[in-house]
Amino acid sequence: MNAKFQIFKSPKNNQFYFRLLATNSQTILGSEGYTTKDNCKNGITSVKAHSPHDVYYRRLTATNGQHYFTLTASNSQVIGMSELYVSAQGRDNGIESVKQNAPTAVIEDLTLNAVYS
Repeated sequence: MNAKFQIFKSPKNNQFYFRLLATNSQTILGSEGYTTKDNCKNGITSVKAHSPHDVYYRRLTATNGQHYFTLTASNSQVIGMSELYVSAQGRDNGIESVKQNAPTAVIEDLTLNAVYS
């Protein structure tokens, strides 16, 4: 399996979200909610553009001691957040996976059951 972005709509708040799945189908990055699908697609475009560059990642520790990262755009707005990792090394491996996979990941639109790039 290739890495892919999935676009989906939450039944709870009717907002659109994306997640980036690694080649092992694990979620490595997720978005905040968007009011329109076009804005969600713009978020994916921003991830593809910013993900190769280390300067856009923030390495963080949650209050429970677990580690995570955020990916920001050039305007410092968060465009994606990782899952929680037990170790800092796990978090750093997640960042490397996003760097490698996001730029070429296809987009699967679960609201249409369609795949495109």
